Amino acid sequence: MKNKYSILSIGIVVFIYIITRLIYTEKNVEMPLKVTTWDALGYYLYLPSTHLYNNDTTYTWFDSIDKKYNLSGGQFYQATQTTNGNLANKYLRGISIMQMPFYTIAHLYCIVTNKYPADGFSYPYQMAIAWGMLFYFILSLWILHLCLRYYYSDKVVAMCLFLISCATNAIQYIAIEGGQSHGYIFLLYCLMLYTTYHWHSSFRLGYAFCIGIIWGLACICRPTEAVMIFIPLLWNIDNKEAWKYKWNHIRKVPLNLILVILATVIAILPQLFYWKRVTGSWVYDVGSKWDFLNPHFRVLFGWEKGWFIYTPITLLFISGLFFIKHKPFRTAVISFCLVNIYIIIAWHIWRYGGSYSTRALVQSYPVFALAFCGILERMILSKYKFVLYALGIYLTIVNLFQVYQYNQNILHYDDMNFAYYKSIYLNPKVGAKEFSLLDNNDYVSNESCKSIIYSKNFAHNFHNSSLLLSDSLYRKDSCETLKIRMNLATQDIWARYIKFEIVHNSKVVKTTRIRMFHSFAKENANNEYVFFVRLPSKDSCESFRLSIDSSKSNLPEKAIISIQGYR
Repeated sequence: MKNKYSILSIGIVVFIYIITRLIYTEKNVEMPLKVTTWDALGYYLYLPSTHLYNNDTTYTWFDSIDKKYNLSGGQFYQATQTTNGNLANKYLRGISIMQMPFYTIAHLYCIVTNKYPADGFSYPYQMAIAWGMLFYFILSLWILHLCLRYYYSDKVVAMCLFLISCATNAIQYIAIEGGQSHGYIFLLYCLMLYTTYHWHSSFRLGYAFCIGIIWGLACICRPTEAVMIFIPLLWNIDNKEAWKYKWNHIRKVPLNLILVILATVIAILPQLFYWKRVTGSWVYDVGSKWDFLNPHFRVLFGWEKGWFIYTPITLLFISGLFFIKHKPFRTAVISFCLVNIYIIIAWHIWRYGGSYSTRALVQSYPVFALAFCGILERMILSKYKFVLYALGIYLTIVNLFQVYQYNQNILHYDDMNFAYYKSIYLNPKVGAKEFSLLDNNDYVSNESCKSIIYSKNFAHNFHNSSLLLSDSLYRKDSCETLKIRMNLATQDIWARYIKFEIVHNSKVVKTTRIRMFHSFAKENANNEYVFFVRLPSKDSCESFRLSIDSSKSNLPEKAIISIQGYR
């Protein structure tokens, strides 16, 4: 078999993705599988609102659904008020078109078996969307392997498919969060590469029509995917002869261009009709804002969720752009990758919501794969191939471990920083002390090297009162750092903080705030919190004040508190 390694790689990847999907299908029996939540809900809403409730202008039916399944995130931000009084979905409907087959299967199952409510959101619908995404992904891998094999060896393609799938955040947004848009558009990019190659090989009109359909559908999945047009537009123009041959054919057979335009219009018509019917206008501003003159490079390099930081294999994606010099897709891939990255880092909401690494780039990995294979080919043929193998295995292990941490709320979805990331990196025993680094850089990693010179224990009820401590022992013995350990019984941990203040001359000279929500914290339970406070000079503090920083001051919180001083 000429493709035995790449087929084996696909099999291994599919196995890993299926196991991952199974693990996260029923991770909590009290909270069954839900994939149509938050942003994914916005994409999916078109299906039940149109085909089941016949109401996609006011969504009066959704309140009862949300109370039952808790899908919107607490606030129905997925639709916005228009000038005519209707509510317009702020997400585009392309994803729902691709979800339609799986939604239909789930709906028929609910009707025939009568085991679950046929309400568009019960368990079978969630399962259908989640596993439907995996079906599309398997199809994507097969198409992508065909495209890559036109230019690269079987071993190179096999390694590329495995690393793109398992050493990146693609596994999070395909095998776990299957209702998000990224996996669906991933398939569209694979299809665009396939049809582009075959159109340039045969100039058949059918492929031109398919290019238009794929591009138009991508545009009504996410408007920024319009950049996809760089692929067929700039493909095979890397030498003068190829350029002339391509454009001479288009001039001689203009029907190619006409079909692309016609197919694109056909593909985007469902979105235009929706906007016209709901808003009264053919085009509706969904509210995106861009900072093109001030792009956010933190999207790539930031400790919050930087692409190169949390999925470092992507550095090879970019390096590969220097190793495709003689490929017919060189101009198309380089142009697409650079423009696409620029668009992604220029979006005003640069954090892209709760996410692992930079999720907005996941869908374009098939295009990056063409460049990635370029550097893999060079390294596999060099004396450094075993370094590449070891690096690939290591980065895959790191990524899969971080995916686990992300889904356990250990790797934070929005507030990561260097100190915290360093403390949890490949750390299977993350505790309250490490979680404090999300909010506070004062930290003692090796407490055994410090002398404990101050120790106090307290019990306090924080109901409408703080704890004021004015013990001078730490000043007398030159205490440098305090360790505060609290076992706190509370009814609510969301958007609340433990606040520790150092007071001098009746003024607060230093404040430390530690969030009450972390991976192992639970509501209506005793939770442990541990954090450190580096003290200012002994002449600039007189007392400490410990309190719960929250507007919900009527909640009783009982705590057992231990304070130790280190030197």
